[in-house]
Amino acid sequence: MAADYVVHEGRSGRYIKQPTGYRAFIPAPLPPDPHIEIDHEMQRILIEAHRELGRLEGSIQTLPNPDLFVFMYVRKEAVLSSQIEGTQASINDLLKAEAKVFDPETPQDVDEVLNYVKAMNYGLARLKDLPLSMRLIREIHGHLLNGVRGGQLQPGEIRRSQNWIGPQGSTLLNATFVPPPYQDAEIALSDLEKFLHAEDHIAPLVRIGLAHAQFETIHPFLDGNGRVGRLLITFFLCEQGILEKPVLYLSHYFKQNRLEYYDRLQAIRDKGDWEGWLKFFLRGVASVASQATRTAREIVDLRENHRVLIAEHFGASGGKAMQVLEHLYTRPTVTVNQVRELLGVSFPNANNLVERLTEHKILSEITGQARNRVFLYEPYIELFRKI
Repeated sequence: MAADYVVHEGRSGRYIKQPTGYRAFIPAPLPPDPHIEIDHEMQRILIEAHRELGRLEGSIQTLPNPDLFVFMYVRKEAVLSSQIEGTQASINDLLKAEAKVFDPETPQDVDEVLNYVKAMNYGLARLKDLPLSMRLIREIHGHLLNGVRGGQLQPGEIRRSQNWIGPQGSTLLNATFVPPPYQDAEIALSDLEKFLHAEDHIAPLVRIGLAHAQFETIHPFLDGNGRVGRLLITFFLCEQGILEKPVLYLSHYFKQNRLEYYDRLQAIRDKGDWEGWLKFFLRGVASVASQATRTAREIVDLRENHRVLIAEHFGASGGKAMQVLEHLYTRPTVTVNQVRELLGVSFPNANNLVERLTEHKILSEITGQARNRVFLYEPYIELFRKI
């Protein structure tokens, strides 16, 4: 590219004027040059983030089955990450959809949240035999947009046209930010993949903080970049063994601090302020890990309280009620027929047990129907509405 087309060049990359007049940003390869300055504040935040991650790992191990926490936490993340992109579906909408409960008031975009859950679970399973790579990211993207809004925008394929970020109605000429043209995006993605697996002395949390920001700057897809970029964080931490279970999701933090999130990303491009971004990112890791630790402990308390309630009030049927309670941590929606199959009892006996669990406010009926009723473990779900 001719030198006179370089509009601005800095630590994080260059703004290049394109032939049609708009400016596109071409990111410099990671790690930044000069290297990240780990000052006293950054060091303190990094230590706190690692400490909170350690506490989270320890708390997860106290759960009767860590995968039970993962089941609901993944769904909470799917809802929040999708809401950042404009969906309206709630965690109740998602659970109803998974339970095949027809509700005419359910937002149509609940399918996007269902796809997010599928894409997340698919990616976590694929990590067992495929490293975190652009191939895996493309596969995840394909699952994310399959059959939903954006499904016509090349799911699973790196874009072949220019995209941009800005308010509705903005164009390439007045956009807030224009990512690199697709040819440069492919080169930048290749460099990013190498950085993810480079053998150097960069701390893993710093590495994924840098990588997430770089991915959002590259914006390699026509749609779904934010959701894939947020998934990238958890996949990396699991692949590196920093997390044994996928229990750290930053969508809640990014949503709460949405304006700062976008401002910090833009400050990287305009000012090369990687340090400001990393401090923001690491604070988010510490905050989200701390909240997840509290939720894990609340789950343990809730389970014990409900076991005591059942022991005190259910008499001879207490053992079967305990079985249903444990089942609700694997799937917090249930029908009378499912209880019948789980316990191997008659329909009337299963129905009586469900009614008793409802009387004691362990279960809540969510269809409002007399037949084909579905019940929700409301107290458990409420713990995840708080995060």
